[in-house]
Amino acid sequence: MSDRSDPQKRRATIGQADYQRLSEFRYLIRCFLEFSQVQAEDAGLTARQHQALLAIKGFPGGGPVTIGDLAERLRIRHHSTVELVNRLCEAGLVVRDQDKADHRRVLLQLTERADDCLAELSATHLDELSRIEPMLRSVLARKAGHELPK
Repeated sequence: MSDRSDPQKRRATIGQADYQRLSEFRYLIRCFLEFSQVQAEDAGLTARQHQALLAIKGFPGGGPVTIGDLAERLRIRHHSTVELVNRLCEAGLVVRDQDKADHRRVLLQLTERADDCLAELSATHLDELSRIEPMLRSVLARKAGHELPK
């Protein structure tokens, strides 16, 4: 049996340093998410709208994105994604296009306005990631003094 299936074995291997690493990691994530929310609001978007635009633009493989794909990437329910896409369309940030190969599928495309807004937000987010990268690397290192490859 693996250690994962036996809670007693797992507990015995977790030390104070592990708890501190996990706590620090969650803290850094929360700080980044707070930063992201403020940046999105300053750009006139909700955090969820920003996440949706980024998910569409950064979809793996750069392929077309459906509402189902977006729901999966955002980890929200399909009907919530439909409502979000409706608001994005009303705001002039996303357009729906019918898939030419399969007319049952609706594909989502960013507008030029969304592309511009997302480019600005992404630049500030990349700067913030660069700033916190050393802290993240330190937290993610498995042992004290162990550096992750760059």
